[in-house]
Amino acid sequence: MRHAAGLLLGILLTPALLAGAAWGYAQAAASFDGGDRVITDHTRGYGAFALMAAVGLVAGVIIVARWASPLVSLVPALTLIGLSAGFLADPGTVLGWPARVHAPDDLDFGLRILLGSGVDAMLGFALLVPTWAPRRWGGRERGELPAEY
Repeated sequence: MRHAAGLLLGILLTPALLAGAAWGYAQAAASFDGGDRVITDHTRGYGAFALMAAVGLVAGVIIVARWASPLVSLVPALTLIGLSAGFLADPGTVLGWPARVHAPDDLDFGLRILLGSGVDAMLGFALLVPTWAPRRWGGRERGELPAEY
C-alpha cells in the first residue's frame, strides 16, 4: 500500500515540481535587469523566490524522508532525466512540447530554459539517489518504532 501511495504522490508531484520551478524561474528572470543590476519588481521577485524555495523544500523532503516510498522520488526523477535525455537526442521536439499543451508564455519560457540549461537533469539525478537506499524499499516491521536521529 505504501508503494501505491508513493506512486500516486510521485505522479502528482512531477508536474508540480516542473511547473513550480519553471514558473518561478521565469518570474524571477522578469523581475530584475541584469544590465543595470537592479531589481525592477520586488513583489514579483520575492514571490518567485518563495515559489522556488517551496519547490526546493518539497524536493528536499522527498530526498531525505525515510518514511516515504522510493517511488515518490523515482517517478519525478525518471521524468526529469527522460526529458533531459530527450532534449539531448532531439532538442527541437522536446522544446516544442510546452507549446503543444498550450502552456502560458512564462511557464513555456521557464520549462525550456530549465531543460536546456541542465537544471532538470540535475534535479532528476538528485531525486534518483534516494531510490538506491534499500531501507526505503522495505517497510517497517509490524510493531517496530521509527528510528530516532
